[in-house]
Amino acid sequence: MHVLAVAVGGAVGSVLRYLVSLAIDSQLGDFPWSTLLVNSVGSFVLGLFMTVAGPRVAISEPSRAFVSIGLLGGFTTFSTFSHRTMSLWQAERFALAGSSVLLNVSAGLLAAWLGWRLGRQI
Repeated sequence: MHVLAVAVGGAVGSVLRYLVSLAIDSQLGDFPWSTLLVNSVGSFVLGLFMTVAGPRVAISEPSRAFVSIGLLGGFTTFSTFSHRTMSLWQAERFALAGSSVLLNVSAGLLAAWLGWRLGRQI
């Protein structure tokens, strides 16, 4: 049951990530904005979800796996972040590559913290 929940969640999350990239990337230039957005949103939602699910709201293990590992794991993207940053580096767009690293890491951590803080208030 857990494997099926993760598989379905991953499929949904991956499609959502793809749709975000279609909507954003063609309009905003060379910086990987869609990757930053999905990683930040996913980090926030995971921080919130893991704070609320369990201690405050009863949720089944398959549901937890669907959301945390499947949906958000498929939505967020470390591999795309790495690939797009390396592509910028190889194109000698060093400032954009460095900015991508700094923004993804700091925004992801900040978003997860904000989700955790919000979850504690619920």
